[in-house]
Amino acid sequence: MDDFDVVVVGAGPAGAAAALAARRAGASVLLLDKAGFPRDKPCGDGVAPHTLDVLAGLGLTGVEDGFAPVPSLRLVGPAGGAVARRHARPAYTIPRLVLDGRIADGAVAAGAVLRRHTVRRIEERPDRVVVDGVVSARAVIGADGAYSMVRRTLGQPPNGPGHLALAIRGYAPFAGQPAEQRIVTTSREWPAYAWAFPIGDGTANVGYGEVLHGRPISRAHLLDRLAELLPDVDTAAATGLRAHHLPLSTRRPPPARGRLLLAGDALSLINPFTGEGIFYAVLSGALAGAAAAGPSEPGARYAAALKARLGRHLRHSRAAALLGGRQWIVNAAVRAADRRQAVFDDLIELGLGDGTLTPRTVGAIARHVVTR
Repeated sequence: MDDFDVVVVGAGPAGAAAALAARRAGASVLLLDKAGFPRDKPCGDGVAPHTLDVLAGLGLTGVEDGFAPVPSLRLVGPAGGAVARRHARPAYTIPRLVLDGRIADGAVAAGAVLRRHTVRRIEERPDRVVVDGVVSARAVIGADGAYSMVRRTLGQPPNGPGHLALAIRGYAPFAGQPAEQRIVTTSREWPAYAWAFPIGDGTANVGYGEVLHGRPISRAHLLDRLAELLPDVDTAAATGLRAHHLPLSTRRPPPARGRLLLAGDALSLINPFTGEGIFYAVLSGALAGAAAAGPSEPGARYAAALKARLGRHLRHSRAAALLGGRQWIVNAAVRAADRRQAVFDDLIELGLGDGTLTPRTVGAIARHVVTR
């Protein structure tokens, strides 16, 4: 039986970041993924600078090389009002085909062993965890997505209606369009929005998503809404159209039990305010990898680190999602952000990073609610 200090199931951003962190702590690491690399994952591909900060802290830089920074964001509210402002720091659009491969390559370069393998069985023992009867480890990190096998081992079901979104994404021609991220919300099927994130090569990642509420949603519905909300983009010419589920952080399982830890989508770490998940994935993976490499109680160490680092933010993002369920509040937030750069910056930090609902932003939104 092969023996490692840490086994990571899933080699996406969460899993590869976990492997990097565990290797930096001196642990031997086996990184498992059911797919070979390079491989695509349906996603909006938006990469906030916060993600690059975490990766740099793990010793990995340059994942954005070759991709133009996107300096601005345009947000259209459900009533049609809009705000367009520059980011405090530019974001990037990096296709997951590239991003995931670069982070996984960084983990391998740091000494992790990457194998293609589909995990089917995990057995917890007093001092080890055994994976499929052939590999043992001191700790196992589940970074295996919305329908995580490691999460099922912990007895936790996937997210259900109200805490799960469905989105479709593709790549459409975008030459001649402004170099800005675009998010267009809609009063229909609320909360829901379409996006267009330029890559810098004349194309953009385009998509549409909405929160599931128990009724089936067809591919045709998703594509119709995408075309309606982005009328100046040739969405009919989009390639690589794939749908995916987003488990929202409003319904998270416990982050760990004993020697089993969850990170990224497996922990339902998708921002319910924006649908962003890559920053959460990389940050939670880094925290999980560091805790799993420790001498004892990896689960408890990880839960404490995650709470200290993200606990307050997750409470605020949940509150923002609850408030955002009321369209008139979102319309007021758009007006407030259009009036003040500081409010815009606060909302970006809350939606793409680990920011909070600051008093100045709450006050500004409240004033626009009163005057609406």
